[in-house]
Amino acid sequence: MVTNTSGKKKTAIARATVRDGAGRVRINSRPVELIEPEPARLKMLEPFRLAEGKRDGVDIDVHIEGGGVVGRADAARTAIARGLVEFSNDAELRDAYMEFDRSLLVNDVRQSESKKWGGPGARARYQKSYR
Repeated sequence: MVTNTSGKKKTAIARATVRDGAGRVRINSRPVELIEPEPARLKMLEPFRLAEGKRDGVDIDVHIEGGGVVGRADAARTAIARGLVEFSNDAELRDAYMEFDRSLLVNDVRQSESKKWGGPGARARYQKSYR
């Protein structure tokens, strides 16, 4: 059985494929153990800490595009968690993820606002002098 899922965060998009296997997790064709920086790797592996024993018996391949380090980690985390829930069809696991952190199963739809004229950023305005 093969399950395809996806996760998004800011401009990062992660697509995960979950299939029967030996517990290998690959991010962009590299073992997850080689992913740097370490906080991003730990964030990607968070779904396995809640789903004890679910990593054995499944291989997960994740392909990530766009975004920065943290956005990519969050997108991969969502895709992996969704894939595990869909593959195992386990309502208890889904409830545990939702109770721990809703963003494990639900995409974070917030996007950065674009810069506008008249200021250095999206909302800030240039100073003006009256004298």
